[in-house]
Amino acid sequence: MDETLAAAAPAPEQPAPEREKETLEEVMSRHRKEKSKLQDKETNLKKAAAKGSKAEQKAKKKQVEEEISRLSAELEAKHAAELASFGYKAEGSSEKGNLDTLVKAIAGVSVSSNADSAKQPGKAARRREKKAKEEAAREQRIQEEQTNLVSDRMVEDEKLEKRLEPLGLTIHEIKPDGHCLYRAIENQLSLHSKGTTQYSLQELRQMTAKYMREHAADFLPFFLSEGKAEAGPDPSKSFESYCEEIESTAAWGGQLELGALTHCLKKHIVVYSGSFPDVEMGKEYNKKLEAGGDPSIRLSYHRHAYGLGEHYNSVIPAELET
Repeated sequence: MDETLAAAAPAPEQPAPEREKETLEEVMSRHRKEKSKLQDKETNLKKAAAKGSKAEQKAKKKQVEEEISRLSAELEAKHAAELASFGYKAEGSSEKGNLDTLVKAIAGVSVSSNADSAKQPGKAARRREKKAKEEAAREQRIQEEQTNLVSDRMVEDEKLEKRLEPLGLTIHEIKPDGHCLYRAIENQLSLHSKGTTQYSLQELRQMTAKYMREHAADFLPFFLSEGKAEAGPDPSKSFESYCEEIESTAAWGGQLELGALTHCLKKHIVVYSGSFPDVEMGKEYNKKLEAGGDPSIRLSYHRHAYGLGEHYNSVIPAELET
């Protein structure tokens, strides 16, 4: 691997001492953490690959994809071997049989004992089995989602890169926390600091909540259609709680918040994506742009960026990232 990429990657892990016997729940929890760690490593490698000339970037990107593909395969094989010790096989068995085996393992039922299975289970055993089925179905969904996440992210990133490259644009990575939308806009405003008022992410949150409250009639129908309101006779109370979360927590921001921000800032906002068509907001502010006013705010939306959910980055001229 390229020296730059090797420097960005975490140091190889030292052989761990022999683990004490883990329960199935502990093994699956560790598996999720190990997959999350691999996703973080991919992010670091991609950041390192984004430096240099376009030819160098393409070569490094190919190295990253090959390295992540190899590590993903090794990790999947390791996880499959560990789950097999509990009688759960990721491949080579029917979906129903596979799920039944996982249910038994979670419920603490021996997967090799036929004598016990002939006995009529009591109420407590049936409750344990029901709970285990729910946990097994949930765990299976998590395993499938995490298995697909890396490849889905690669496809999404490749489509987005092809969309941005002809425009002379590239991605500027934003910290993946609940503030990513506001941090991305904060970064955009800093790029166009001349004649543009600067706001911190907290100020952006506060102005968003204030605007949404003042224009509740415009936002409430979309708020309700997205299923954000809690059950109750007065949805306005849920909407107020939502606005309080916007201004005082790290709640993730989405299209509702972008709709408010485009008017708060009086800026044209473009959101690029590798999963969906591009979205434009505040087209009425395009006239200001055409007259030599402030440039548009450019963001990228990533559906498969991180296991925790969707993510926003800042989109900047390619020469600024090199």
